[in-house]
Amino acid sequence: MSKNVLVPLAEGFEEIEAVTIVDILRRAGATVTTAGLHKRNVTGSHGISIIADSVIQEEIDKEWDLVALPGGIPGAQNLAENEDVVTLIQKTSAHKKFTAAVCAAPIVLEKAGVIKGKKVTSHPSVEKEIVTAFHQETRTLVDDKIITGQACGSAMEFAFELVAVLCGEEKVKEMDKSILSVNVKS
Repeated sequence: MSKNVLVPLAEGFEEIEAVTIVDILRRAGATVTTAGLHKRNVTGSHGISIIADSVIQEEIDKEWDLVALPGGIPGAQNLAENEDVVTLIQKTSAHKKFTAAVCAAPIVLEKAGVIKGKKVTSHPSVEKEIVTAFHQETRTLVDDKIITGQACGSAMEFAFELVAVLCGEEKVKEMDKSILSVNVKS
C-alpha cells in the first residue's frame, strides 16, 4: 500500500531539500503531492521555479501519512505564516501521523505546537526560535512521529529517514543499491 505524502512549497523554499524529498520518496513508491501555498508555480530561494501538483487549499482536508516541509529563507517563514499549513501540521500530528521539517522549517513545527518536549535539529540560524523542544546538533533526528534535518547538506540523509519511517529500513537498503548514497546506514 502506497503512503501518501504532502510537500508544501512556499515562495523562497530551499530547492535541494524540496526536490530531494520528493524524488527519494517517489523512488520508494510513496505517492507524493507537492502543493504551493497560493499558486502552483512556486519559486525557490535560488530562483528555481517548480510547478506544484496542487495548491494547499485543495489538500488541507485530506489525511496524509507524512507532511514534509522543506526549509529555505524566506520559504520556512512563509510556511510558518500560513494558517492552512499550521493547521495541517496540527491535524497530521493529532492523527498520529508523521510530520517532518528540514533546515529552517522546524520553526513551523514549533509554531504548530507539535514539538513540545521532543528532540529536534534544525539549521543553526533558527535554533533560538525553537523554544519548546530540545535542540540537538545532529544532521537528522527522529523522535517518535517527528523527523527533522539540519540543512540542504543533509537533504539526502533526511529523505532516507523519511523512507525508513514510512517504508522500513529494508526499502532504504534496496534503494541505496542504485543510488549509492554515502550517507545511508548499511
